[in-house]
Amino acid sequence: QVQLAESGGGLVQAGGSLRLSCAASGVIFSRNIMTWYRQATGQQRELVAVITSGGTTNYGDSVKGRFTISRDNSKNTVYLQMNSLKPEDTAVYFCKGHDVMTRRDYWGQGTQVTVSS
Repeated sequence: QVQLAESGGGLVQAGGSLRLSCAASGVIFSRNIMTWYRQATGQQRELVAVITSGGTTNYGDSVKGRFTISRDNSKNTVYLQMNSLKPEDTAVYFCKGHDVMTRRDYWGQGTQVTVSS
């Protein structure tokens, strides 16, 4: 059974940092493109960052220079280091795995990040 479990969310003041983790089980993690999305209340889901199995990364414009995505294939985990947080970063953050062989997508349940001004 495939599971993606996000953790690390919480309440932080503007300018602070958080590190999110997404642990995967039941998948061949190394062949998954891993993506972080976020969804603020009343807003559409937004791509935050993506990392390929080879470590190539890409970021949404609103987080470039502040967020860093990384992965540890030995731990089946993808991370999102978030620095210089702003109130507009407040959202539920989700991770998604895309298996490049089966073309299936897997989603986590999300973790809430709240940035106070």
